[in-house]
Amino acid sequence: MSTEKIKTIGVIGAGQMGNGIAHVAALSGFDIVLMDASTEQLKKGMAVIESNLDRQVKREKISDDVKAQALARVTTAAEMAGLNDCDLVIEAATENPDVKIEIFKALCVGLKKDALIASNTSSISITRLASVTDRPEKFIGMHFMNPVPLMKLVELIRGLATDDDTFEAISAIVDKMGKQAAVSEDFPAFIVNRILLPMVNEAVYALYEGIGTVEAIDTAIKLGANHPMGPLALADFIGLDTCLSIMQVLYDGLSDPKYRPCPLLVKYVEAGWLGRKSGRGFYDYSVEPPTPTR
Repeated sequence: MSTEKIKTIGVIGAGQMGNGIAHVAALSGFDIVLMDASTEQLKKGMAVIESNLDRQVKREKISDDVKAQALARVTTAAEMAGLNDCDLVIEAATENPDVKIEIFKALCVGLKKDALIASNTSSISITRLASVTDRPEKFIGMHFMNPVPLMKLVELIRGLATDDDTFEAISAIVDKMGKQAAVSEDFPAFIVNRILLPMVNEAVYALYEGIGTVEAIDTAIKLGANHPMGPLALADFIGLDTCLSIMQVLYDGLSDPKYRPCPLLVKYVEAGWLGRKSGRGFYDYSVEPPTPTR
């Protein structure tokens, strides 16, 4: 399918990544179908999109008219059938291969035959995910960064079967969205998370081994390496469950002990302390400013 024929984009998952992708795509002139099995999550996702558009209006990045037009382009669906007529569907569900595989199997039942499919996975093999669909040649990795409206990068990952037409069409869509593409080979965690998550995991090890406190570790990296956010605060922002999933993909996929997830990270996830989204991780977000939990 040529880029000119891609008018309607479906987004599966109305969480942090999904609503961000829908926001950016709607501003870029695409009609959007935001799909989530949870009607409550759909309401939350639409509220976040409107709030983020309002923020852009206040900062004079866009006008009230542009905001209204973008919102009018977004419709919602609680059933997979709502995506059947989309020209491109971007999956942005939880970072769990079993969940994603079931989504793609269900999606392909009714999706029109010439539609493209992309996954926003941050670590899982594109070749593996594509293999469960009826169109592996039209399947590609399209990994947006969080928060999507602010971050310029999109990693593009071709699976073994991804054809040139699909790659070129998706590359053009990335350009139209005002993003910059970086092309990665289909190896565990791709480029960004192959480099970033081991750093986060090492910071958790530094905490686990008592090398420094949460505050000391984050301050050291912010001021010593000029990072905008410390690695433990970043882990909370990403979600500790997502961090653990990516480290497990690296550890399983590369069989290298340097990627072994820190036991403390595992413990926090088991406790349900997942970071900002659960209100508690390496910081407690029920107070202002957030305070370290360790």
